[in-house]
Amino acid sequence: MNSNRYTNLVEATNDLHRRGFGQSFRFENNTMIALDDKTSYDAADMEIREVHRFEGYSNPSDNSIVFAVACKDGKKGTIITPYGAYGAPEMDAFMKKVKEVPSKQKVDFVERTKGTSRK
Repeated sequence: MNSNRYTNLVEATNDLHRRGFGQSFRFENNTMIALDDKTSYDAADMEIREVHRFEGYSNPSDNSIVFAVACKDGKKGTIITPYGAYGAPEMDAFMKKVKEVPSKQKVDFVERTKGTSRK
């Protein structure tokens, strides 16, 4: 599984969007909801393609994970969730049920992030 190769959350979400993971999802009532058309997905309807974890250096509430997911209907997007003390246990349980299937596409993260801010 791809691990975090980005400097920050904004860099990750911008690049994932450029790479076709343009949909955003919200966890609600034990399902994932696509924000654009309100389609709901069970864990079995999705696959995790990439996982990127970010730690808040000065504030534990800034800890977050970005999941790049693909749905059985072809929709691709991102799910952002906090972890640690500020995590969402129900959402964590849902994401543990989603199958991890690494993307077959080789990603050169250094090349993709050239010219972006790297603080």
